[in-house]
Amino acid sequence: MPRPRPQAPAMPELPDVTLYVDALRGRVVGRVVSQLVVRNTFVLRSVAVPPSAWTGRTISGVSRFGKRIVLHGADDHHLVIHLMIAGRLRWLAPGKKPPGKLALAWLGLAHGTLVLTEAGSKRRASIHLVQGRDALAEFARGGLEPLEVGLEAFAERLRSENHTIKRSLTDPTMFSGIGNAYSDEILHRARLGPLVWTSRLTDEEIAQLHRAMREVLVEWTERLRGELVDGWPAKVTAFHEAMAVHGRYGKLCPVCDAPVQRIRYAENETNYCARCQTGGRLLADRALSRLLRDDWPRSIDEW
Repeated sequence: MPRPRPQAPAMPELPDVTLYVDALRGRVVGRVVSQLVVRNTFVLRSVAVPPSAWTGRTISGVSRFGKRIVLHGADDHHLVIHLMIAGRLRWLAPGKKPPGKLALAWLGLAHGTLVLTEAGSKRRASIHLVQGRDALAEFARGGLEPLEVGLEAFAERLRSENHTIKRSLTDPTMFSGIGNAYSDEILHRARLGPLVWTSRLTDEEIAQLHRAMREVLVEWTERLRGELVDGWPAKVTAFHEAMAVHGRYGKLCPVCDAPVQRIRYAENETNYCARCQTGGRLLADRALSRLLRDDWPRSIDEW
């Protein structure tokens, strides 16, 4: 069996961000901010509104913009958080200090502290402080909400541009909040290969993709909700043992027992089951297929 690739941190997607938003609503809405501390200045990507503007401000709501989390404050102020790859949110009880070098910024309230942390040396997570609806609207990428879009609008958006299904599902201007992990799971559930062109999808295939998208996102949101610690998503990751294919290269597909395959690119990889999704055909992996050349197997049976 091939050796699995080490699992690096991955960007939180719709199920994870939804749970963050739900947990925050119960903790911060209606509460007054005592202070907003920015420890690492790189995390603050806007200067129009200073952090001090949030001192004494009441939080009026929390929402999700794709993979971003937005805290809404009085007088049309908005705090926009993008966790990117390794950013995470922690909730600390009163009196507890934010964790060492991991803490980039924190929002103090009378009953607790919301901390933005980021593992690793790369600083990708971001905070934008903006005021006004027009400034907030700049963060909307235009993607349709996967759990709200009907089949007809879903089909129209898919066919509006000709891309691979994988790219279309993960494009924030097409659909909101879906990334590498859940697109793998959706495509496996729909029994469609990641490199199929959207222009070649039949009406039936689009219908099964639409159904799979809704099923996978709802099921995983509820599954992760059951793993909350004191009502908070304490461990946010894109790799779960219960997933069918994502992060499971070399392990057995739960449907057909064929080994899960991968396509590697940059720091990411796409995982799929050749027997369930591509009719047994192995998709060329840039690293391994170039190495093996003529010895690269063309089907799951040869593998």
